[in-house]
Amino acid sequence: MTLRLYDTRAQQLRDFVPLDPENITMYVCGPTVQSGPHIGHVRAALSFDLLRRWLTHRFGRVTFVRNVTDIDDKVLVNATDVEPWWALAYRMEQEFTEAYAGVGILPPTYEPRATASVPQMQELIATLIDRGHAYPAPDGSGDVYFDVRSWPAYGSLTNQSVDAMEAAEDADPRGKRNPQDFALWKGAKADEQADATWRSPWGPGRPGWHIECSAMSKRYLGAEFDIHGGGLDLRFPHHENELAQSTAAGDGFARYWVHNGLVTVGGQKMSKSLGNFTLASDVLSERDPQVVRYALAAAHYRSSLDLSESSWAEAEAALGRIRTFVERTERMLPQTFGWGDRAPLPEAFAAAMDDDLGIPQALGVLHDTVRAGNAALDADDIEGAAAARSEVLAMLDVLGFDRVSGASTGDAQSSALDALVQTMITQRAQARADKDWAAADRIRDAIAAAGITLEDTPAGTHWSIDG
Repeated sequence: MTLRLYDTRAQQLRDFVPLDPENITMYVCGPTVQSGPHIGHVRAALSFDLLRRWLTHRFGRVTFVRNVTDIDDKVLVNATDVEPWWALAYRMEQEFTEAYAGVGILPPTYEPRATASVPQMQELIATLIDRGHAYPAPDGSGDVYFDVRSWPAYGSLTNQSVDAMEAAEDADPRGKRNPQDFALWKGAKADEQADATWRSPWGPGRPGWHIECSAMSKRYLGAEFDIHGGGLDLRFPHHENELAQSTAAGDGFARYWVHNGLVTVGGQKMSKSLGNFTLASDVLSERDPQVVRYALAAAHYRSSLDLSESSWAEAEAALGRIRTFVERTERMLPQTFGWGDRAPLPEAFAAAMDDDLGIPQALGVLHDTVRAGNAALDADDIEGAAAARSEVLAMLDVLGFDRVSGASTGDAQSSALDALVQTMITQRAQARADKDWAAADRIRDAIAAAGITLEDTPAGTHWSIDG
């Protein structure tokens, strides 16, 4: 089956035909590191981690670029005398990296910082001026603007006309020809940090936000690449402006535009500006990171995800069922069946992933295989159970759940629970040995009342949480 992706610009599903099938090229807008990540940032990064993993499975090699915006109005505003802007940006970048790694998001092939590509940004701005699509402000401010009315295709990503757009608010409007013109270069301001400026042909200053991604994507992937990704909230103005300035400069730019849906709280976008966010560090300190990964991945990447306590509970139960099956096979299958092997992916799983990264449907196939594997174990069908295990492990690998088997969380609560249950199992075994059946039944009933299932096998008694 052909991989199909929803292209935001085309507003339809399209067959994915890469420029080079031996090297898929992908650029995703990374964080602006003015403060730490909330769980919505992690969901966005995870969406493209899953796409990247599937592209790697299908094609073999993916060059994946995710930038860091380390110079921006918000970074400068949040800096202090004690912590300069560049130190703040670096500290926050580390927090994002830690949160991403916590849920198993792979590091990018390249992760450029905006401040390392300023010469490339200036080169792109100069090209736009030479082509008649940008102009230095006539007020001596040092600002340079993109002239949106010079580019008839402006608005094509979001299907808007220039006249219907709101004015760009990224710079003082006094030097603009049109209210919608946006800043490519921002002249130095007297009230901003002196070390946050670079020399340029238009005077000292710093790059505008939009030019950063155009310059970095070209530097690391070339003038044309396969996929540009980012959150749905970046379509306008950020991605619209990127598309306009890059194509106006003569570059092919992104062939497919892929956007993930947002995390919402009570139906409202989770946002730092709205103050309704949950820090990723808080979530990851309270929950098993693999459960967090499951909860964030379970909805289709283009849909909104409204997180609640039930979201975490459902994810924990679902992942628990998978873990229980994997652990059962580790105990019950002979080593001769090669239970560490990975089988080819089930056709239904691959078809779901090829259909615009249908993770919910793919997880359905995964759980169907788990149920079939458990049934095979119950029926002493060793070959059937081994085949199911191999398929489950193959699917888990593709989805990035690489820490499912074995000790599930390794935290203090899990260790304490295991110690308590093992003590009760030992007491029950002693009662049975003493033929004190009433005591054995009481212990069994107490364990069952706590939602724990016991499984007596020749190798001993094992427990799992009902789910």
